[in-house]
Amino acid sequence: MPQPRMIFVNLPVKDLETTKNFFSKLGFGFNPQFSDDTTACLVISDTIFAMLISEPRFKDFTKKEIADASATTEVLVALSAGSRAEVDAMADAALASGGSPANEPMDEGFMYGRSFQDPDHHIWEVVWMDPAAVQGQA
Repeated sequence: MPQPRMIFVNLPVKDLETTKNFFSKLGFGFNPQFSDDTTACLVISDTIFAMLISEPRFKDFTKKEIADASATTEVLVALSAGSRAEVDAMADAALASGGSPANEPMDEGFMYGRSFQDPDHHIWEVVWMDPAAVQGQA
């Protein structure tokens, strides 16, 4: 059986410790094997990671300018949640831990989501979908 595909979202950050502290307060951990003084490997799940990379180190990976996420949107990172309550818990924790609002909450009945900006202004969306709707039963 093939190994599950993994994803590593690479995000530039201005202050690595501030960003690590923010995500720690949301209940996420880090993989020290892929972290150092310029990079932190944020573990989102067994197959999903965000590489939080200090801007000087990030510049080693691209010839392009780094987007100013406070002025432009370069990515929307969407995470699934197991319930509406989990959506609210993560969004509320983000806002209480130094994050800022991104968009208005979205409530379609079968789908509910909230979003926030991390300390570097990357937009994170947390979304719950009714399992019956996902299976085409709603």
